[in-house]
Amino acid sequence: MERLPRLKTSDHYPFLLLHVGTNDTAKNDFEQITADYVALGRRIKEFEAQVVFSSILPVEGKGLGRDRPIVEVNVEVNIEGEMTYSEREPDENQTISEVFILVGFSYLTRLQILLFLVFLVIYLVTLVGNLLTILLIKLNPSLHTPMYFFLLNLSFLEICYTSSVVPQLLAHLLVEQKTLSIAGCAAQMYIFTIMGLTECCLLAAMAYDRYIAICNPLHYRTIMSGQVCAQLVGASWTIGILVEVAQTTWIFSLPFCGSNRIHHFFCDIPPVIKRACTDTSKNQIVVLALSVLFIMSPFLLIILSYICIISTILKLPSVEGRRKAFSTCSSHLMVVTLFYGTALFTYLRPKSISTPEGDQLISLMYTVVTPVLNPIIYTLRNKERN
Repeated sequence: MERLPRLKTSDHYPFLLLHVGTNDTAKNDFEQITADYVALGRRIKEFEAQVVFSSILPVEGKGLGRDRPIVEVNVEVNIEGEMTYSEREPDENQTISEVFILVGFSYLTRLQILLFLVFLVIYLVTLVGNLLTILLIKLNPSLHTPMYFFLLNLSFLEICYTSSVVPQLLAHLLVEQKTLSIAGCAAQMYIFTIMGLTECCLLAAMAYDRYIAICNPLHYRTIMSGQVCAQLVGASWTIGILVEVAQTTWIFSLPFCGSNRIHHFFCDIPPVIKRACTDTSKNQIVVLALSVLFIMSPFLLIILSYICIISTILKLPSVEGRRKAFSTCSSHLMVVTLFYGTALFTYLRPKSISTPEGDQLISLMYTVVTPVLNPIIYTLRNKERN
């Protein structure tokens, strides 16, 4: 940037190859780097020059991945090969009215097919595992208990949850144009967020079920009647639908402008809000408030339930009794740890430690990994109890 004022408009610069220092890509936030070089591109446009940003490639295994941010900067500002910046640069005031481009794992060019196969296998295992769980509970009368009623609903949620993201991810791994219409993006966010919040509430209901079973076993069948279980599940769905329909509708009422590239593999809330061209500070405060209220509240109920459960278990006289009591809730505790651990880290961590690649890896945990592990966890724990 410091050398640009030395350029003269009377001169002709047919091609400019600009080297980006490795310190810039290592220390600065990707969004800041992109903003800087978008501004740089606008300045160069005055000279009608073709421009490519470059960096030093890794040598002898050192600095692997150091050039990746530069590749992404070139993609972000639409500078590829000999295309002129003036032909491809999006106006920051230009309204996005048709599609978003989900950058996702575009930087892993050589691994697209491998990623497709890995995610396809995981997705199929997720579907088969959760469908088998639903069928076994439905067909086996001995499993018609409150715990398995909640597990049946959890398996259905996991199928919907992962199916709102993974099929579109698989399709984008096979094509170059990773586009998604704004309507499709909104539909994905509706389904994903509704299923996510409903699962938070359902996990709290399952914790309450375990609390009654261990802390008040003599009245378990009376308290956890079929009607009560149905009401708990119905309340979970109602909260999930009402809250997330309102929040997602609000988000997509915002005007989007500038770059239509989303640095994620699906339409999650934080990256979509970044594409809004109005002050989104209030929206981000609302998102944080909803996260604290409707995600943390069920989590706190789960923690309180397990404090009471552990306290009761420790009071049991025999080691075998304590082991059996703990085994009845260990599966649920593992699922809660997986789901809430990744979700809380994603939505409540400071922006200063957030990177596009890190965000995507964490999102893979609760959109791809957790749904496939849940039926496996419950199956293994039930085998141990038997």
